[in-house]
Amino acid sequence: MFHWLEKNPFFFAVGVFLVISFAGLIEIVPDFAQASRPIKNLKPYSVLELAGRHIYINESCNACHSQLVRPFKNETDRYGMYSLSGEYAYDRPFLWGSKRTGPDLHRVGDYRTTDWHENHMWEPTSVVPGSIMPSYKWMFTKNADIETAYAEAVTVKNVFGVPYDKDVNGDGKVDVALGSWEESKSATLAEAKEIVKHMKNQDVKDALERGEVREIVALIAYMNSLSNERRK
Repeated sequence: MFHWLEKNPFFFAVGVFLVISFAGLIEIVPDFAQASRPIKNLKPYSVLELAGRHIYINESCNACHSQLVRPFKNETDRYGMYSLSGEYAYDRPFLWGSKRTGPDLHRVGDYRTTDWHENHMWEPTSVVPGSIMPSYKWMFTKNADIETAYAEAVTVKNVFGVPYDKDVNGDGKVDVALGSWEESKSATLAEAKEIVKHMKNQDVKDALERGEVREIVALIAYMNSLSNERRK
């Protein structure tokens, strides 16, 4: 058999290719599958954070901002720890982006605050002189679509097994509760109140008192979630 292969270079090359390919798959696939699983203690997005993520997508924020810190020193020095594939396990779709007109945002929750985001979205140049980013003042008067976010959370829980209503980090408590629509709405308003108490815009505060969550609140919730806190 081997003597015959030595006399037929083409089939010999094909045989070598098949052996190397098979060996490569055996080595690569298990590691790739392991790396793509959720990292330890990763929490799913809350309904409010999902609503903010929808706004992020609708406004095409990923056209100017990436969410992928590469393992290069100049990037980790600026943006924090490089991104791990398991951190995106609950992201549908991925928002890696391909352009950085603005900075990467994958770790933005670790170094920006709610009031900073409020000022930045109202008037970018007030906190970043020379910024070319437009203002998003309509987010302060337009309500977030909480119902659609809740529907997505229920869907990914039932279809993809995203761990809502479960103890992810093993401390004996549910990390992200979903429950019924009424329960989720109540939890979303409570989460929104924690954000709004750090904001100055009176219209946003008054709206929340009426049970209305402005888009800016949901977006800030999402921005704040892009941090290492989701892993604790």
